[in-house]
Amino acid sequence: MIPTSCPPDAEIARLAARMLLEIGAVHFRADEPYTFTSGLRAPVYIDCRKLISFPRIRSALMDFACAKVLREAGFEAFDAVAGGETAGIPFAAWMAERLALPMLYVRKKPKGFGRNARIEGEMKDGARVLLVEDLATDGGSKLSFADALREAGAEVAHISVVFFYGIYPGSEETLAKAGLTLHRLATWTDVLAEAEAGQKFDARTLAAVRAFLAEPLAWSAAHGGADRLSG
Repeated sequence: MIPTSCPPDAEIARLAARMLLEIGAVHFRADEPYTFTSGLRAPVYIDCRKLISFPRIRSALMDFACAKVLREAGFEAFDAVAGGETAGIPFAAWMAERLALPMLYVRKKPKGFGRNARIEGEMKDGARVLLVEDLATDGGSKLSFADALREAGAEVAHISVVFFYGIYPGSEETLAKAGLTLHRLATWTDVLAEAEAGQKFDARTLAAVRAFLAEPLAWSAAHGGADRLSG
């Protein structure tokens, strides 16, 4: 069954944040900030891959994601769904099944033998492809997947993620300049609001997270991390 209806965006965001908190995918750690590969430091970390082990929650989130994409992009807007290696692959498979569309996946780099391709699966030239990932931080890493699909002959204008950081300046503008629209279920702002409402963490930790979300680059620099986005 293709999901065609869903709650308003604000309720989806609240429910998605609640689900992520419930399964322990959200980590707040003010005393020992997390260091990302970009060099940025943060008191927050999210592990959307945990969703693969929770069928009821992942099913609800995939229903939300499909309904949102159809509502925002169009009900006949896509010919295929592609997942980014590796985290995006299961989410793309679930969405492709719900949308009754062919599924592909995009490698981070060519496999180095055979066809030396980055796209796995059957894709027609000119196919309108929905790119699916588990999350997006600043949006930059999604450009490589979109470029690979376009180089293989696809039209790519939309990306769907469960979670978008939504705090780094210029993130959505970077995607928009590349002709990409991002569809997401929840952001850090949504998660913090739900964590505060449910008193999931102590007041000091929540205050640190609030300060980070207000000025993530300055917070990172003040805690020994990078002060700008890479690239």
